[in-house]
Amino acid sequence: MSLLGAARTASPQRNVVHKDGSPRPITSSFRICAGGDVTLGTDLDTSWARTAAERLRQYGRRPEPDSLTAPLRQFLTGADVVLLNVEGAIGSGPTAKTKCSSKSSKAGTCYAFRSPPSAARALRRLGGPKVAIVGNVANNHARDAGNEGRAATISALTAAGVRVTGRDTLATPVALANGDTIGVLGFYTEGWAPNARDLAAVRRHVARAAERYAVVVVTMHLGAEGAAAQRTRNASELFLNMDRGNPVGFANAAFDGGATLVVGHGPHVLRAAEWRGNRLVFYSLGNLLTYGPFNMGEPSNRGAIACATIDSAKHISAAELRPTMQLAPGVLLPDSSKRAWKLIDSLSALDFPRTGATVDGSGMVRRRSSGTRAAGRQPDAR
Repeated sequence: MSLLGAARTASPQRNVVHKDGSPRPITSSFRICAGGDVTLGTDLDTSWARTAAERLRQYGRRPEPDSLTAPLRQFLTGADVVLLNVEGAIGSGPTAKTKCSSKSSKAGTCYAFRSPPSAARALRRLGGPKVAIVGNVANNHARDAGNEGRAATISALTAAGVRVTGRDTLATPVALANGDTIGVLGFYTEGWAPNARDLAAVRRHVARAAERYAVVVVTMHLGAEGAAAQRTRNASELFLNMDRGNPVGFANAAFDGGATLVVGHGPHVLRAAEWRGNRLVFYSLGNLLTYGPFNMGEPSNRGAIACATIDSAKHISAAELRPTMQLAPGVLLPDSSKRAWKLIDSLSALDFPRTGATVDGSGMVRRRSSGTRAAGRQPDAR
């Protein structure tokens, strides 16, 4: 049996709702591991390809997606669900005109990405047949090859056995190996995707998902970008004169709707994490695996995989961070300095003194021991 066939038949999917229409509780806890941006090359602008490939060879790597993703697997051990942001299109052949000008292409600064079709299969191979792989396509690079390219990306991921979220406002059903099913929703700050700036709609879409699925996971691609964008505030953020959404307002809306976990990406740097009672938000997990003309200087070279154990609706019993770094674009390694632990711990204390998460010496994401509300005894903090 093929890997795709095994993934689709690993276990029967249980009915997700009771006869009265209420969501059926999950039967056992599961672990979800989520990361930030993943870009596996491009065929839309190849001016930088030769230099990038040569740099990869210096590190014993190749530009093919399977070679790029191979080091990522070690960070995903123990996961029942893997959630990643697919930062770019997937496909081949002629495309509609991209957003890049001839001037930017010649300068090697064209930020338009379309990975080869093999990228979809490489993403699926990040986990075994019993692991659900989910790719988010609600982001600012999903249409780098036009609307047809976005459709081709969704088709390629689906054909490879990757569950796609962020394609519309309906939650993506993700079947677990034990037969339980959760819902996943992806948002971005443009009207052609589920719009993260429309907070009333965010709450409504999440609430609709929570009526059907006991556990709803929400992922958001929003916020300003770069080294100056590490702080998280309850305000709309601008980048290149565009409204890139309010991360705290978004999290509020998602949790009000019934989300259990909120995962952020988009700023290309790590940000704070915050506990909301027994629920958790990571405001940005940074760059994870980005092969292309990216700036991999500090702090953009640091990322993290966040793994959370979810026991029931609105209840996370444990969470941990697995720190990553890129020596060069696409050259992924474990971060021996554990820089992500220190960054997320300090940023959480600065931005959310009462509810911000702490990260201990083993990478476990914990609640603050004093000055905050005790989990499970008082309402979620704002």
